[in-house]
Amino acid sequence: GDTMKIFSIAFNTFRENLRDKLLYNLLVFALLMIGSSILLMRLTLGEFHRLILDIGLGSINFFGVLIAICVGIGLVSKEIDKKTIYTIVSKPVARYEFLLGKYLGLLVTLFVNMTVMVIGLLAVLLLQDVPIHPILFTALGSIFLEFMVVTAVALLFSTFTTATLSAIFTLAVYVIGHLTPDLKTFGQKMDAVGRNVLEGLYYLLPNLERFNLKGHVTHNMPVPVQDFGLIVAYGLAYTTLLLMLAGVIFQRRDFR
Repeated sequence: GDTMKIFSIAFNTFRENLRDKLLYNLLVFALLMIGSSILLMRLTLGEFHRLILDIGLGSINFFGVLIAICVGIGLVSKEIDKKTIYTIVSKPVARYEFLLGKYLGLLVTLFVNMTVMVIGLLAVLLLQDVPIHPILFTALGSIFLEFMVVTAVALLFSTFTTATLSAIFTLAVYVIGHLTPDLKTFGQKMDAVGRNVLEGLYYLLPNLERFNLKGHVTHNMPVPVQDFGLIVAYGLAYTTLLLMLAGVIFQRRDFR
């Protein structure tokens, strides 16, 4: 039935993406990781461990988001450009199934990408004798939650605007999403209009800083289970909201 349709769309999306860009990203990533670790050899041990974890997590996060944006913005607009959207929309596939399938396919792509990058990071850590603590995996989990949100943002934009604009908007959401804690403080220094705009952004945009546990990793501070539960709940709730919104917009679009 319906779930099968969603999964077949997801699988096809994943297959297309796999052919596209996967391996290049990973190669670049691996080389950067290894290169930077050799460059940093001169630092003192504690600093070196912290820095390599920081760079590793930072690069996984950044590359993942880039992949999410590059693939996410093309998902719907590619179908519209190729005119395949008309056949899809006229088939007995509900539009939300099409969107969900695309979204899941992209998540699988990201998951595979991330897994390979994580293996690369673990290899570097083992080679350099950096101790690996469970908090590292907690932090990686929260990075993946952030990917889920950013991908949903990209998908949402791609339902109503061009690929280029979607990319710019999504990147903006990503950057501002990491500054949201500062937005409020910044807003308090401005006049009423500026303050309202910034506070509006603060409440509207996803607070991506919540998913940033790098500090915990570099200082080996575990995250309490209930705190991580809140991070997960926030990520899933925000993603669901974005997907529902994307579904509504996509449903209303007239493809003729």
